[in-house]
Amino acid sequence: MKTPILGSAYVARSVNAADNRMVNLFPEIVPEGGKEPAFLQRAPGLTVLATVGDGPIRGLWTYGNYGYVVSGSMLYQIDNSWNAVAKGTVGGSGPVSMADNGTQLFIAANPRGYIYNASTDVFQPITDPDFPGAGTVGYIDGYFTFNEPNSQKIWVTQLLDGTSVDPLEFASAEGNPDNVVAVFVDHREVWVFGTNSTEVWYDAGLLDFPLARIQGAYNELGCAAPYSIAKMDNQVYWLGKDARGQGIVYRAAGYIGQRVSTHAIEWQMQEYADLTDAVGYTYQQDGHSFYVLNFPSADTTWVFDVATGAWHERASFANGDFNRHRANSQMFFNSTTVVGDYENGKIYEFDLNVYADDGAPQKWLRSWRALPTGANNLSRTIQHAMQLDCETGVGLNEYPAYDAEDLATESGDILVAQFVQGYLTTQAGDQLVTEANDNNNPLVTQVQPAEDYNGYALETEAYPEAPGYNPQVMLRWSDDGGHTFSNEHWKSMGRIGNYGKRTIWRRLGATMKIRDRVYEVSGTDPVRIYIMGAELLLSGTSA
Repeated sequence: MKTPILGSAYVARSVNAADNRMVNLFPEIVPEGGKEPAFLQRAPGLTVLATVGDGPIRGLWTYGNYGYVVSGSMLYQIDNSWNAVAKGTVGGSGPVSMADNGTQLFIAANPRGYIYNASTDVFQPITDPDFPGAGTVGYIDGYFTFNEPNSQKIWVTQLLDGTSVDPLEFASAEGNPDNVVAVFVDHREVWVFGTNSTEVWYDAGLLDFPLARIQGAYNELGCAAPYSIAKMDNQVYWLGKDARGQGIVYRAAGYIGQRVSTHAIEWQMQEYADLTDAVGYTYQQDGHSFYVLNFPSADTTWVFDVATGAWHERASFANGDFNRHRANSQMFFNSTTVVGDYENGKIYEFDLNVYADDGAPQKWLRSWRALPTGANNLSRTIQHAMQLDCETGVGLNEYPAYDAEDLATESGDILVAQFVQGYLTTQAGDQLVTEANDNNNPLVTQVQPAEDYNGYALETEAYPEAPGYNPQVMLRWSDDGGHTFSNEHWKSMGRIGNYGKRTIWRRLGATMKIRDRVYEVSGTDPVRIYIMGAELLLSGTSA
């Protein structure tokens, strides 16, 4: 019987209802003719490109022939060889918003604003006395536009000059008396996000203030976190909030917010202490478009795959626990998907051919209910075996490292060579003898050195297996819907080239109700993971 291992993450408020967790795995749809309609593959690993400043990485931006990184309190310029040059000091400590006009780079550090001019190589804070501060910034038709913190106002700078602000060049979002939390430019339109509403403006070419509202482009959906806003595939994504509540992820369908989060994810977010610090970014890789949403205060990362409409968790793994993913921001530079670390100054490449995070283990995990939705078998069953349909023979083409290991008896006494006498003894001084019918002749060394070695331990040259040499999958199961789990049971995915390896577990016990059986597979070995399905062998009982 096929068991529904494929799908997306969905852990319900009651795990008895749904306990489908997916960490560092995501599904890919297979067109007609494939072995299965989909398969699960491993999330990309992190390869260090450079260490830029002390960190954390507060923002990334591509502009001209360079990448720009705000790391800690400094702006850095990065060339194609990943060399970084400091350009100036950026105040604050949280995320920054950036935009450029082809000559100038505007950095909004809420409330401070900064301009870097690439043509003159001059970095400076915005000192215009009429500059009110900037929460977030965008660019449209020669103007930088930004929101004044803690107000209903949006501003524009002078044409092609971010250092200069006219005191009359502002307008108020008046569709709802809520403060503007962010501005975001998409398709030459300015999305003005308030706490409880959103308006869309365009460049009308007006003299006093160039922007004007688009009639009808208004909805009563606001934004809970200003840095959650990102765009992908001609659509805007954000973490929503309105007068009735918060914690729903939306994408724009025209000018209307379309819900893309699930009840399970929304319940998870409602449990978080703070949603306002959420940070979102998007990236594309191998035809998948991902919206990544980090929750720093909750130490959690959720990812929406636009291609499949499925969610999964992204996580780093340390000290036996999952934590928020290390990537905090993104840019595409030097033909590379670049992400920045939320804690230090490292920038990484997202690499699907790397299966670790900066050398640290990347743990993947999938849990799912044994029976498909709609199956109604409440009887006691015996679980004879489960076979994981995955790509095998993926072990690393590396020989394990040599290591010296002491020879010891079953009781733990180390074997020692007493070279002066030529006898082999244990550490306790017991002489080793043969087992044959030879009057228990003592075992002796073949050499008689002149000097006294005083009992050196005998050693072997062992071959301990390096990570990935013989990759393992761990299986656990739960018979109470996901509340408690069994011990771990490990099986090999096969050393390199062992493509006929079957990853199968036997004697999986009996269940009172098969619908309450939840399986969980996971692993940490640095090898590729492709899971096409899983098969159960079971039988009913008369009980």
